[in-house]
Amino acid sequence: MIGEQAGEAMYPSGQMRATDVDRDNVQHVLNDAYAQGRLTQAEWEQRASVLSGPVTYGDLDRLTADLQPRQQAGPAYPQGYGQPPAASEHTNGMAIAALVCGIGQLVAGFPAGIAAVVLGHLARKRIRETGERGDGMARAGLILGYVGIVLGILLVLLIVGIGASSGGGHSGIQGG
Repeated sequence: MIGEQAGEAMYPSGQMRATDVDRDNVQHVLNDAYAQGRLTQAEWEQRASVLSGPVTYGDLDRLTADLQPRQQAGPAYPQGYGQPPAASEHTNGMAIAALVCGIGQLVAGFPAGIAAVVLGHLARKRIRETGERGDGMARAGLILGYVGIVLGILLVLLIVGIGASSGGGHSGIQGG
């Protein structure tokens, strides 16, 4: 808070350098205005060229001052307000593969469990990015994969433990 006040004292808000995100936002406003016919090509080119160099918040304000959206009588809601965003109708292929590998480890064993876990994590990441369907399948693949891996490790430890106890039961002391 103190640093912000000191920065504002040194650089009034209109003279502070704008960030890349701020320049990108203004570029979107300019692109939309050009697409809507509110700017000519020459006006768009002139304003867009300013964004390529160092600009301040004051410069950004001047570039868009005449392009601010009109005030409407009521609240402006996006089209389709109250409806969920349209999700992709496509089901993620990696989610399907994760589920298949999770189930398939009954036949294929340990490697299929590892594949289920890897594919499940990759699918969930992709689903968050794209909005595709299949999150439930990816989760099921992950759960089956982790359960299979843990059970496989426990089975190996059990076999090693039984082998060690039956083969190593002699203490080495000879009775007389």
